[in-house]
Amino acid sequence: QVQLVESGGRLVQAGGSLRLSCAASGRTFSGYAMGWFRQAPGKERKAVAAINWSGDSAYYVDSVEGRFTISRDNAKNTVYLQMNSLKPEDTAVYYCAAGPKLGEYVHWGQGTQVTVSS
Repeated sequence: QVQLVESGGRLVQAGGSLRLSCAASGRTFSGYAMGWFRQAPGKERKAVAAINWSGDSAYYVDSVEGRFTISRDNAKNTVYLQMNSLKPEDTAVYYCAAGPKLGEYVHWGQGTQVTVSS
């Protein structure tokens, strides 16, 4: 069992940066693929970025490519999402997820709110 706790969300001005963290409990963290998702008000939850268990492969949705960077520190049981050049349309609740494979997530965090003001 893996429990995930996100942090780092807050109000930021457009053009600013934030780093989200997702701390995982459990000794099997390093075996999991990890993903970041976001859900804007009135919209479906959508994938933002993903990283494989070793951290040497990362994937991004087109809208954040070049602005967001996903990374992980398996020694700290933590995955990060560095978000630069933030836009108002990045406003959402951001969730991290863990699973045995990329795209197959079985554990979810409670989310952290990111609000980007124009």
